[in-house]
Formats: sequence, C-alpha cells, structure tokens
Amino acid sequence: MWIALSVLLGYFAVLMLISFISTKKSADNTTFFTANRQSPWYLVAFGMIGASLSGVTFISVPGWVENRAFSYMQMVFGYLAGYAVIAGILLPLYYRLNLISIYGYFESRFGAKAYKTGAIFFLLSRMLGSAFRLYIVALVLQLLVFDPLGLPFYVAVLSTVFLIWLYTFRGGIQTIIYTDTLQTLFMLLALGFSFYYLHHFLSPEVGPLEYVMNHDWSQVFFWDSFGTEPRHFIKQFIGGMFITITMTGMDQDMMQKNLTCKSLADARKNMFWFSILLVPVNLLFLALGIYLYDFANVYGLDVQGDALFPTVAFSEVVPIWVGIVFLLGLVAAAYSSADSALTAMTTSFCVDILKIKNHADQRSIRIRKATHIGISVSLAVIVILFAYVVSDNVIQEIFTVATFTYGPLLGLFAFGLFSSRKVPDKFIPFMAVIAPVISYLLYRNGETWFNYVFSFELLLINGMIMFIGLWIAGYFKIMPSRA
Repeated sequence: MWIALSVLLGYFAVLMLISFISTKKSADNTTFFTANRQSPWYLVAFGMIGASLSGVTFISVPGWVENRAFSYMQMVFGYLAGYAVIAGILLPLYYRLNLISIYGYFESRFGAKAYKTGAIFFLLSRMLGSAFRLYIVALVLQLLVFDPLGLPFYVAVLSTVFLIWLYTFRGGIQTIIYTDTLQTLFMLLALGFSFYYLHHFLSPEVGPLEYVMNHDWSQVFFWDSFGTEPRHFIKQFIGGMFITITMTGMDQDMMQKNLTCKSLADARKNMFWFSILLVPVNLLFLALGIYLYDFANVYGLDVQGDALFPTVAFSEVVPIWVGIVFLLGLVAAAYSSADSALTAMTTSFCVDILKIKNHADQRSIRIRKATHIGISVSLAVIVILFAYVVSDNVIQEIFTVATFTYGPLLGLFAFGLFSSRKVPDKFIPFMAVIAPVISYLLYRNGETWFNYVFSFELLLINGMIMFIGLWIAGYFKIMPSRA
C-alpha cells in the first residue's frame, strides 16, 4: 500500500512541477484555451497517444482478447481511415475559421441553436467517456491504496479528480501538451516492461512474434456471419473509422490539442505520425493480453476482463517492480486522458455556452476558473455513480455510449459539409434527440426485428438518421405557408 501511495504522490509531484515550469503565473484564457498556438507538433503527436488510449485501453484491451481475439485490430485499421478524413477535411475547416471551439462551425453554418446543441452533446459525450475512464482507475487505486487505509470509494474518486484539477487549473491546454508527453512516455515504458517480463517468463526460447501468431486468440480478421457476428471485419472497420471521425475529429478534447499547433501543416504532420504509432501500440496491448491470460493459467489465477492486468501485476508470484510499473503506466494513461478532457470541457462551456469573448480580463478568467471547478465536481459525482451501474468491460461501455452520443454530431457535421441545404435552426435540437432514441431502439431490438446484431456501425446509422432528419426539416422550410 505504502509503495503504491508513494508512487502516486511522487507522480503528481512531477506533474505539478511541469505545470509550474510550463505556465506563466499570469496565464490568461488564451493560454488556457489555445496555448497561444505555439505547440511543437511532435510533442502534440506523442502526447495524443496517451490521451487517445487512456487507462481503459491499458486495462480493458488486454482483457478483451479472450472473447474477441485480435478483432480489435480491425477497428484500429478503421481508425487510420478516420484520421485521414480528419486531416483532409476537418482540420483545414477548423484552421480556416480560426476556431477555439470546433462547434463554432455550427453557428456559422446553421445558427445559435445548432451551436449550443453541438456543444451540449460534446459535453455529455466527453463527461460520460471521461467518467468511464476514471472509474476503472479509481477501482484499482481503491484496491491498492484506499481499502487498506479504510477509506471509501468516493474518497479515491475525489482525491483523483482534485489532483488533476490542481495541475490543470492555471495553464490548461498549454500544461496538458507537456504533461501528456511525459505521461505517454510512462505508459509506453510500462507496457514495454510488462511485456518483456511476461515473455521472458513464459517463452524465453520462442520469439514473441512466433508465440503470439501461433496462439489460438491471435486471429485478426473475421468474415463469417455478417448479420450476427459483431466482430465481422466490415462492422469493425466502419465502426472504427467513424468512431475516430467523431471521437477525435468532432471532439473538442482531441481537436483542441491539434489547434494549438502553429499551422495547418504542423497539425497534419501531428495527425499522420500519431495515427501511424497507434497501430503497433494497440497490437502490443493485444499481445500482452495473450501473455497475461497464459500467465494467469500457469498460476491458476481465475480472472478475466478488466481485472486481468491488475490481478497479475499485483499477484504474489511476480516481482514487486512489475506492480509498480503497472501502477505508473495505468495512472499515466488515465490522467493523460482525464486532464485534457477537463480542459476541453471547460473550454467548450466557457466559449460555446457562456460565450466568453474577452480572454484577458479578470472577470473572464474568474468565470473560467469557476467553470473548471464545477466540471471537476460533476465528473467526480458521475464516476461515483458508475460504481453502481458499470459492467465488467469498460471499453465496450465507452464505445457503446459513443454510438449514441456522437451520432448527432456526425450527422450535423456531415450535413453542414456535404449539403448546402438550409435547415431551420429550431428543428436541430429535436433531431439531435430523436436520432439516438431511434438508434437505441434498433440496438435493443435489431436481432428480433431483422435477425441482425448491431455493433459499432450503429454510430454511422445514428449519424445517417440525423442527416435524413435535417434534410426533411429543410424541406419544411421551403413549403409555402397557409393563408
């Protein structure tokens, strides 16, 4: 317990030091929101790996291997196509409009209600997604630190969120660019050391590539039973592509980092190298899952899903340094996602909802600080509530929620970019609610109604429903009114 607590406190001390060094005491809202658009693209690219993967990937992806083999890589290949769309279409749009919040595009294209609708759906999506990610880390910290101290779960959650707020409240995205770089490094080192130890223990005489490829769970591509197999390649690839377009390209959290680059060319270089690096990193996480399950079988550890990695790392049969490395990697992965999410939600609420214009005056700075506190408290409350409703595999929950909450954003962006049709602004909030409701009904009843099991491709269907609804709403606008 004391070792885990020391690692946690020491880690946050380093983050606080980085925050102090990277941010001027007089930092205003422009620094907080955009880092004055001076971020080196290579730091952004490297830091985005940790922010994209998060603690959920660190724990859930290895635990996913038993039931889904390497089918997750089909989504990763879809990610590459999604990042190409972002670099080719969305980034030029955001830079051309010189946006702080990407949802400002909706105001110029549709109107004020669409603008607020886009921002609200982002806040809802990111709040739930960030809560999922923090929840799984809080569970591990509860087991290792707070249970031995006799403290309840909500103390673990509140402490975690408070520490994140502490090093982000002043510098915002400018601090995040540097802390995410360090946290990504820690996460990748933890992944590498864990993989090395397990490989050396289980198969020192066989190369890791041969060991993984000969395993029963190493199948990547699935082509059978399109209707009833959620792992089918087309479903996974399309789902991965549109999850990336929405959860990265249409997400203020991920795009805010890109918009801190000096130019569009730098932002595109960041996107290219970031997406390429994600492929081997995700593959290594899946390979680690095979080693973790095999190690657990050797020692008779009856564990699966999200509990797999932490159970093995802190079992009595592995050296203590493995547990320390795991904890450091988990905390780094989790907080590189959570800290940027807090910053992005604060930015969106201030810019999109409160419509802060003057970024340098003291009143605007006080409002931003109060907003940052309010969003931090809200996030902590939702994480605590998740203790009563979340199932065993959190990454599945995250992607499922994303199919409903990001669908309206996908439909709005697609309609705005690929159609010149005018739409009454007042209809847009209603359609943004109707589309995910219809999608949820399809999700719950698809097998009964159509003998079809919906997977992550439901995100595309959700966006299409939104698109069609907007097209119909545009028709009503041009209908002649009755005398």
